[in-house]
Amino acid sequence: MEAIILAGGLGTRLQKVLRDQPKSMALINGRPFLEYLLDYLKWAGVRHAVLSVGYKRETIMNHFGPTYRNMRIDFAEEAEPMGTGGGIRLAFWKIDGMRAFAMNGDSMFRVDLEKMTEAHTKKKADVTIALRELPETGRYGRVSMNRLRRIDGFEEKQPEAGRGYINGGIYLIEKMFLMEPEFRGRFSIEKDCFENHFKTSRMFGFPSKEYFIDIGIPETYRQAQDDFKRFND
Repeated sequence: MEAIILAGGLGTRLQKVLRDQPKSMALINGRPFLEYLLDYLKWAGVRHAVLSVGYKRETIMNHFGPTYRNMRIDFAEEAEPMGTGGGIRLAFWKIDGMRAFAMNGDSMFRVDLEKMTEAHTKKKADVTIALRELPETGRYGRVSMNRLRRIDGFEEKQPEAGRGYINGGIYLIEKMFLMEPEFRGRFSIEKDCFENHFKTSRMFGFPSKEYFIDIGIPETYRQAQDDFKRFND
């Protein structure tokens, strides 16, 4: 298995703790968040990761180099911000196979990637999105799907939106799907790709109840300091 990590975010809401570092390098108990993410991927069976880097990319590239715990590491360097979609598409040029997982560098969702791959291939999907059910989806917006788990809608963030599924930030994407000419340049994987093409593409959800956290705000960043003690090895 191969994976792409979007690791070039600025982390505007965490500047007091980041001290001018990329958000994915935020320290959790003395270790960069990105290390925990790569540890999870290695445990899940990923052998090759491409880090899509932009802001302060030298910090990430110098820290990890070409390997991390026997996992091969490559870097896709953004000369200018390309959005989540553009960053993933750029990284796909360094993916060996015909599909790859793609994920945000500031969240962890410990999905069973092998089972997600099985579901993806069985349904002959273009894209499979890992979904997490939450009692309150207001901060994230929500994703809906039919009884066959084919995605049939995306809803914007709404205060007190109630229980539902959110986009968990892990996607299994077919390389040829994202290499279509319309996905050139800067674009959002969520808005310009998923929300505009779910009706015409084979896009499915993969619900999971595994551990999920997004460290993008101070509250959850502090929560990660306690949660991740179990992930130190």
